[in-house]
Amino acid sequence: MEKHKSEAPKKVKAAVVTISTSKFDFLWSKNLSLEETADESGKFIIKKLRDSGHEVVFYTIIPDHEGLIVEMVDHIIETYSPDVIITTGGTGITSKDVTIEALESIFDKKIEGFGELFRKISIENVGYGALISRATAGVVDGVVIFALPGSPNAVEIGMEIILKEITHIVKHARE
Repeated sequence: MEKHKSEAPKKVKAAVVTISTSKFDFLWSKNLSLEETADESGKFIIKKLRDSGHEVVFYTIIPDHEGLIVEMVDHIIETYSPDVIITTGGTGITSKDVTIEALESIFDKKIEGFGELFRKISIENVGYGALISRATAGVVDGVVIFALPGSPNAVEIGMEIILKEITHIVKHARE
């Protein structure tokens, strides 16, 4: 594995997508009565990527909508040619949480170990409530996609895992 890691790129191009209807509505609505919902998780992902020497080529906030999620991934891949797309939000089990269904419908390959490891570490940090997280990862057209929950604590755990292996995973996804 060390040989593979030594052949991996030193930095990657990444896109970040926050999937949250409330954050999207606040951002685009003229309704001043809406409560502000800052995108702490998306901004944290961007900061951690940049602090690690990676390039962020795209960032956006979109609502929870399966078709829009799939279209956004296609748009990002075609327009920005990233190595990685990291999403945050929409991974729970409520009826509005559709990120996993959208992404897994387009995965060429699923990276099973990511979700398993994420939940293991989450249980150690926050308890058994982590069982309802459906964090996942996969590959679409050679681009690695990670889907993280929307909570800042979950994003912190996810980014710790991702940043340890991101270049190694990208190397394999390109082959």
